[in-house]
Amino acid sequence: MPEPWRFEKITLKSGLTMRIARAGTGPPVIMMHGFPECWYSWRHQMRALSDRFDCVALEMRGYGESDAPIGVANYTLDKLVGDVADLIEALGHRRATIVGHDWGGAVAWATAMMRPDVVERLIVMNCPHLERMSNALRRNPRQMLRSWYMLFFQIPRLPEWLFRRRNYEALVNALRGGTIQKDVFTESDLDYFRAAFRNPYSLTAAINYYRANFRTGFMARPGSNSWIGRKISAPTLLIWGEQDFALGEELTYGMEGLFTGPFEIKYIADSGHWVQNEKPELVNQYVRDFLDSSSPA
Repeated sequence: MPEPWRFEKITLKSGLTMRIARAGTGPPVIMMHGFPECWYSWRHQMRALSDRFDCVALEMRGYGESDAPIGVANYTLDKLVGDVADLIEALGHRRATIVGHDWGGAVAWATAMMRPDVVERLIVMNCPHLERMSNALRRNPRQMLRSWYMLFFQIPRLPEWLFRRRNYEALVNALRGGTIQKDVFTESDLDYFRAAFRNPYSLTAAINYYRANFRTGFMARPGSNSWIGRKISAPTLLIWGEQDFALGEELTYGMEGLFTGPFEIKYIADSGHWVQNEKPELVNQYVRDFLDSSSPA
């Protein structure tokens, strides 16, 4: 059977051109990938949900065939959230269900706090609430050690050089090393992820997400009036692969006070960080059940 998705390039009102993979019709579901991934991370969800929803998997700013503006300042959270809001408007909608994993999850959390007007429902996978992550990076020694790579990414040029070596061996190690079922990513799958970094600036752009937000944004100590302290009103589902190599499960405990709307967590014991790739059938079931049972914000 042919795949359900097609590709479109959309120029946002900011002037940035973004490539999206799109499948199905119905209420919009915006899907945002993490690092080092691309739109293809959502292939299983697009196949499962496109019978009822307009599934839109982004190539995030800097990745693949989306524009990659030069300079660290172009990858701050406010710019990334702006892309989400502008894309929803460009697609002809006022609101959408926002889904994110890893860095896409960070942008999803931030969008729900900075721009609650565009978020109908929120689904995040293996990315902690940004207030929790901010606190952990300052107070949790175990998480500080797990997040060593964030400090490494602050070094100019060296991370890019190491990442490109031996046909992106570090990318393969990150993806396969973070799974419990080691056959999840085929060589054909890995070629999609390698392709996201073929453009000259794409890898620097992706690492700039860390550089732009390490000392500011959610990684800094939040002020009393910071957006990061706002409670989330949209119905929210957090899906968490319990054997995550980069993020401690303790970051998900006791989160209820961060929301004014409904909130639930689904833990998946036999999955690592790349949960929507590793356990797609279960993730798809949880997402469908949530979309069926939750009322829009």
